[in-house]
Amino acid sequence: MISFITKGKSHGKGLIAVVRGIPKGVTIKEQDINIELRRRQSGYGRSKRMEIEKDEVEVLSGVRSNKTTGRAITLVIWNKDWQKRKLEPINIPRPGHADLPGAISYNQKNIRNIWERASARETAGRVAAGAVAKKLLKEFNIEILSHVVEIGGIKIGSSVKCQVLSLKNKIKRMDNSPLRCLDKETEKKMMKKIDEAAKNGDSVGGIFEIIAFNVPVGLGSYIQWNTRLNAKLATAVMSIPGIKGVEIGLGFKVAEKFGSKVHDEIFYKKGKGFFRKTNNAGGIEGGMSNGEPVVLRAAMKPIPTLSRPLCSVNIITKKPAKAPILRADICAVPAAGVVAEAMVAIEIASAMTEKFDGDTLQEMKSNYKRYIKYVQNF
Repeated sequence: MISFITKGKSHGKGLIAVVRGIPKGVTIKEQDINIELRRRQSGYGRSKRMEIEKDEVEVLSGVRSNKTTGRAITLVIWNKDWQKRKLEPINIPRPGHADLPGAISYNQKNIRNIWERASARETAGRVAAGAVAKKLLKEFNIEILSHVVEIGGIKIGSSVKCQVLSLKNKIKRMDNSPLRCLDKETEKKMMKKIDEAAKNGDSVGGIFEIIAFNVPVGLGSYIQWNTRLNAKLATAVMSIPGIKGVEIGLGFKVAEKFGSKVHDEIFYKKGKGFFRKTNNAGGIEGGMSNGEPVVLRAAMKPIPTLSRPLCSVNIITKKPAKAPILRADICAVPAAGVVAEAMVAIEIASAMTEKFDGDTLQEMKSNYKRYIKYVQNF
């Protein structure tokens, strides 16, 4: 089983991620993690801090000569901005953020103490941890990709969204795209929406889709509520700051249809085994992967920090006040998709280590190959 924790503050010396459960022998290079960190910082509508913080990782433990040792992996991302700003106390909470409930729960009169940890910058540590999980999954030909399907109510066409298997190569080529959107005409409209929000001192949210390819059948379990793969994935993605909803496969649309139009019929072909012609279940049935691509979508709310701030209250004086203004994104949906890739990678990699347990990558691969042969002959 793989687990990780993150440490550090948004404007502290740096962010730390500690990853446990990665078997010995996985190739890990700092430049591979840095690629994922740069992806998190990209996207039309990001704040100027993305120009200041060129995130790069330093591996402090758990890797020797670019190979994992089987021990805990410690990753650190140093902040360049931490000494450049004087951080004054803040007493006015932003609507839509952790500011007020965090201040009350932890008895903090200076909301800055909440900001520093509740900040979405913490997700850089998650992306670094997820990059390690992705390297393990790559050894089993499992890839996890994301793309933006909606921003500010502007959606890509359903014909684009439905062709899951044919999307793989297209999505992999999208990292230079401003919003990581498959439909270029729709992407232009999305960018105009972001420009409109920026002009009005506002922000916009949206929806991204995550697809995990080549996930073997049988990850997760139906036996206990906390072993179900869909529950773990939903929890992981919902834990990302700003995410307000997660759906798998058809998601909420299943409530509109007859069962005959929802459930994926099962077929069998010698040499191929069991397969489906549709994937309405999103690759998960009964809490377990069913061999089809795992498909999730998540809705991200607009960023709560606005340059035309909303009404709030000073927690010291209790008088009405406007929420504080600070450097913030107008839209971070593409970046949230990259963070979600990391979280999904960690959960699927964890399920893989549970299913194909081994202290070394070689042992894990041996167990995996035996299982795949068993599935093919079932």
